[in-house]
Amino acid sequence: MSEVHIHKHEVKGRNLVYSILLNLVITLAQIIGGILSGSLALISDALHNFSDVLTLVFSLYANKLSKRKASLNHTFGYKRAELIAAFVNASTLIIVALFLIYGAIERFVEPKIIESNLVIWLSLLGIIVNGFSALLLKKDAEHNLNMKSAYFHLFTDMMASVAVLIGGLLMKFFGWFWVDSVMTILIAIYLIVVGIDLIKSSTKILMLFTPDHIDIKALVREVHKIEGVNKLHHIHIWNLNDDELHLEAHLDCSEDIKMSEFNVLLDKIEQVLFTQFHINHINIQPEYKKEDPKNFIVQD
Repeated sequence: MSEVHIHKHEVKGRNLVYSILLNLVITLAQIIGGILSGSLALISDALHNFSDVLTLVFSLYANKLSKRKASLNHTFGYKRAELIAAFVNASTLIIVALFLIYGAIERFVEPKIIESNLVIWLSLLGIIVNGFSALLLKKDAEHNLNMKSAYFHLFTDMMASVAVLIGGLLMKFFGWFWVDSVMTILIAIYLIVVGIDLIKSSTKILMLFTPDHIDIKALVREVHKIEGVNKLHHIHIWNLNDDELHLEAHLDCSEDIKMSEFNVLLDKIEQVLFTQFHINHINIQPEYKKEDPKNFIVQD
């Protein structure tokens, strides 16, 4: 297997540690405040924050695992650990959202008077803490699906706190206590949308689907332009993780060349695949007039 080396973004685990500690503080404060004020939205936000703590701990562990070196029993190492974490984290977003909707509907049927001042101040604290935590992970989230799932947990928490703040202000100045339930449902719907998107992204990689940005037919056309190539077939393309994009294929050569000549040909193919399609791990089986079906680009 050939590999083209690229610069990989180094995910900083310490940012996750800071976020975990901050979220533990805000969770405790919101649970106490929610009980004292009687606000379901505040308690819901606290439960979401606590789910974030578990999510961040899981993401931190997966990040540590992903850095373990390969071994004879684990030839790819634990590079997919973060994908599993992303999938689980996204699933918890949806589960939490469903619980929020259930509680909000119950509260909407039987509205309760809420201590709005406490709701307002604790929601402001939630905005500051979750906003700062999300900011810590923002750069990593742009390069890593696991960090992206953790970032969205924190970002949605910040948005939830904004919604709780708006609800608190409306309750304080207009006495609209039903807003608490409405805000909770809106928060939950947003969580479901984000969760489904993350589940789709992580599932595609876990199932070894061809990445969305790869056009296999276009890739084949480019490789076929290289002198010495007859037909590229039996192609499989997949992401191992966020950094590594793999390709394996059979290459029918136009001439019966020596291995040293094939190395030169392979180098040309690698450059095309890397520069045009960002594929950095390539495994190609050379052939010359081998008797097997070559009329299929993708084949088991």
